[in-house]
Amino acid sequence: MVAIVTGASGGIGADLARVLAREGRDLALVARDGARLAALAGEIERGGRPRPLVVPLDLARPDAGEKLAGELAAAGASPDILVNNAGFGLAGLAGDLDRAGQIEIVDLNIRALTGLTLRFLPEIVAARGRVLNVASVAAFLPGPGMAVYYASKAFVVSFSDALSAELAGTGVTVTTLCPGVTRTGFQARAGVAGGLLKALPGMSAMAVAEAGYRGMMAGRRRVVPGLTNKLLVAILPFVPGAILLPLMARVQARRRAP
Repeated sequence: MVAIVTGASGGIGADLARVLAREGRDLALVARDGARLAALAGEIERGGRPRPLVVPLDLARPDAGEKLAGELAAAGASPDILVNNAGFGLAGLAGDLDRAGQIEIVDLNIRALTGLTLRFLPEIVAARGRVLNVASVAAFLPGPGMAVYYASKAFVVSFSDALSAELAGTGVTVTTLCPGVTRTGFQARAGVAGGLLKALPGMSAMAVAEAGYRGMMAGRRRVVPGLTNKLLVAILPFVPGAILLPLMARVQARRRAP
């Protein structure tokens, strides 16, 4: 049995892989950057664990699920844990950003996550395993200035909650990890300005990964790491949209890199 970790070439995904390896799990690491996956696999192997299966793969491809399934079958591996971490965002007004790039957000953050979950669900159910889907506190907020990204994370929460209820009684748990600002390469790719981010506390990717792992193993439906993030998610339902929408538009305008 292996734990599949997507988006494992850096950030939260790489640290989730490190935590899973530390806890004795065999791994299949998936991302586009094969060199970085190989480096992480080597690090894990040097730490005394079996070398993870490395699968360089663009998960936005329509056939990504079958490609990954083929790689697992060739290695004689079957998943009992699926960590859907791969994803990205773009900062800017939806009408101004590249259309293809925004559709790729949907392909990776929504379609690939859903496709991999459905593809490997029979094996995970048979193993009474676990699914960990990485969303964001953005899922609970309107997202003018990052509209497609925020909407994609709202989908992840909704889909994961529903799947969790559907799988009740099977022994399978579905956990959604909803971090806030985290110190990874996400912001640089999204085009988020560094100045404002330096003023925000943020969490380390490892702290988020540790919280996600603990929550997944405890069978929790949602994990929101960090006290500030927990308070934010708790008060959001009480903030009128007429206030929240323009507020988020101003916040995102300040975050966009010049």
